[in-house]
Amino acid sequence: MLTMLGSPRRCCDGITRRETLKAGALSALGGFGLPQMLAAEEAGLVQKAKAKNVIFVFLLGGAATQDMYDMKPEAPVEVRGEFKTIATSVPGIEVCEHLPQFAQWAHRFAFIRSVNHKAGCHNCLPCYTGYDLTPPDQHPRDTDPPSVGSVLQYLSGARVELPQYVYMPNWLGWGQAFRRAGPYGGFLGKRFDALTTECQPYYDKDSFAPAAGNPQIVRGAPLLPSTSLQDGMTVDRLNSRRSLLEQIDEERRRSEILLPASPFQRNQQQAFDILTSSKMRTAFDLTQENPKTIDRYGQTLFGNSTLIARRLIEAGVRFVNVTWDLFWGPVNVDYDAWDTHTQNFKILKQNKLPGFDQTMSALMEDLDARGLLEETLIVVTSEMGRTPRINANAGRDHWTNCYGSLLAGAGIKGGTVYGSSDAQAGYVKDKPVRPADLVATIYQTLGIDPELRVPDHTNRPVEISQGGVPISDVMT
Repeated sequence: MLTMLGSPRRCCDGITRRETLKAGALSALGGFGLPQMLAAEEAGLVQKAKAKNVIFVFLLGGAATQDMYDMKPEAPVEVRGEFKTIATSVPGIEVCEHLPQFAQWAHRFAFIRSVNHKAGCHNCLPCYTGYDLTPPDQHPRDTDPPSVGSVLQYLSGARVELPQYVYMPNWLGWGQAFRRAGPYGGFLGKRFDALTTECQPYYDKDSFAPAAGNPQIVRGAPLLPSTSLQDGMTVDRLNSRRSLLEQIDEERRRSEILLPASPFQRNQQQAFDILTSSKMRTAFDLTQENPKTIDRYGQTLFGNSTLIARRLIEAGVRFVNVTWDLFWGPVNVDYDAWDTHTQNFKILKQNKLPGFDQTMSALMEDLDARGLLEETLIVVTSEMGRTPRINANAGRDHWTNCYGSLLAGAGIKGGTVYGSSDAQAGYVKDKPVRPADLVATIYQTLGIDPELRVPDHTNRPVEISQGGVPISDVMT
């Protein structure tokens, strides 16, 4: 992926930055071809990306980052809680004692400690799109801005063998029977939504029944949707049927060449691709993975999803989302997830932090050993944080005024800290970061100009990063 650069002044060939951005938009729409791109390269207006891929890890519910990697050991006990700090692979950076494996990878992470927004609790739009105004509710709308993954789908242009955006393990909020806004195509259209997997989460039946403040470990693995062929249907017959449909559609495509494909056409194509792509099916087939590797990731829904994310990146998918979801709707397995209003420290110590520690360290080790860490950007974030003061139920409540996020891998200066919270991790002390800035950083690392504009539902050009500014201090 390439990014359009340049100053407000005219370049030596007379191209302005505004015209350059326009050219980038035309490229996404198929109107900016190879000759123009080569000319832009010669003019010095493009730059190669630092990252080819993204693994986006979303901790739904609002992770208490002050109990993970922005701890306040000098604060009063009602603020600092019961966890102690440990040293990491970077002198001067400490993390929670319950993240010992993660601590050994601190030299590859940038610790962002000053994220904040005013867009409301549990609002997932900011972290996926950069849009941080308070919506009427938390349901997705066709007028929402698009997620980063959806923009990648949009910019991919002609159909490629694999989807560019995969979302696991289920649509956001499925575990609560509540579809949350954020990881969708928005005003770009549903055809740019992610390929979203399904799951059948469960817990060990010989264990205690899950309840608020007493969650279970969530087992299972993400599943490709609707990938079984009907009886008597072979891949060859399926391809023949697709060929016939393509012939029937040919004349219509000629007459509608300037119009985008309909959501039905995109979904139909995606369904064919899933059924016939050996790469896609193989990536989800953990029977072909080394059992020791599966064990290293944790044998959990989060662990298996993260392992499949690595396999998808190897197969050629560019943006993979892994969500640690809540499950107390269709199934009651993990009532709390990261929304720790009750028994925050018990839940983190016994359930969340060991799972996060094991899976993330396995992912980093795997990517590093396979040479993928130098081309894959890792993002870890939540939609909000937790209150600085512990409540009467030994929990922490919703808080958007200050929390943390993590970046690692391609294009990131490891072992760095950006921004700071105050003495109680309640408010930003230095270098505030909007979710839009994190989004802009992702785009910039991928080689996509954060100021690139795409047409919204009224055909008005809108910046894909919602005005975000890349965090250059943590970028290589």
